[in-house]
Amino acid sequence: MTSLPWLDTEFLWFPPPEEALEEPDGLLALGGDLAPQRLVHAYQNGIFPWFSDDQPILWWSPNPRCVLFPNEVHISRSLKRTLNKGYFRITADQAFSDVIYHCATVREEGTWITADMIAAYTTLHHQGTAHSFEAWNPSGELVGGLYGIALGKCFFGESMFSLETDASKALVVAIAHQLDAWGYQVMDCQVESSHLVRMGARCIARSEFLSILKKYAQTRPDHTSWAMEWRWPGGSSGT
Repeated sequence: MTSLPWLDTEFLWFPPPEEALEEPDGLLALGGDLAPQRLVHAYQNGIFPWFSDDQPILWWSPNPRCVLFPNEVHISRSLKRTLNKGYFRITADQAFSDVIYHCATVREEGTWITADMIAAYTTLHHQGTAHSFEAWNPSGELVGGLYGIALGKCFFGESMFSLETDASKALVVAIAHQLDAWGYQVMDCQVESSHLVRMGARCIARSEFLSILKKYAQTRPDHTSWAMEWRWPGGSSGT
């Protein structure tokens, strides 16, 4: 493997994303810390952390990049039938701690969401940078959720969980519609998945993704808070 730079905790610096490895795809650097300012700097430059408890912090910037443009979300006929029933209620920032906890624990194959990651993103949530979306069933139970980072008019999805059929799909539709209403230009999905591709996500060159970030990551979105409650087909509400 090509030698990778080891980040110093004293300096807020990353190598250019273009220097990331092709194999494993996107691995850019090691070390550093999960301080809020480093995480924000990373996302602004198309970089994110992804590592296990037994590894140093690993920083990634894959090429191509999987993204979902909010106005391109695809709703299948079967999903539309589910949404028409009004079964799921979608909210934002109502249960961030529960969402990140479920994202870390429901995966049978293990998780990369370590205790340090939970602490770091919870700090960002308290600072107004990390946010969650929640899916609730008619009994008021949390059955799905997603958390991520919002910078400018860009939203960076980190992880999602689902405990009921179609909960994750309903979340993606609601999030896309709400982000579009708020003026967001892109939702970063990081790496390709068949689930997201079926819902309209697509892969673009890293260079194109970085151009989007340069243009929109520091541009104020068209909303002032994350208060919202969304149901299909009645649309979204929020301020």
